[in-house]
Amino acid sequence: MGVETETDEIGLRLRAAIRNSPLTQKEIAERTGLCPATISKYVRQQKRPSLDTFAELCRVLGVSSDAILGLPPDK
Repeated sequence: MGVETETDEIGLRLRAAIRNSPLTQKEIAERTGLCPATISKYVRQQKRPSLDTFAELCRVLGVSSDAILGLPPDK
């Protein structure tokens, strides 16, 4: 699997986490200190978050960064 494909898959998993969240995109933006338009760009895969923002998004969404990255769960 190439880097571009892996990055696309991460983007899809992040988009799914945002869409499946009980929070609105506006609430996610408020809790992360981002603009709602930025969250929308992540959902549409027009923009990728920095590592710090990625970590904050995972925290706010209540999802494991490993899950978003597609890593197997710890046993």
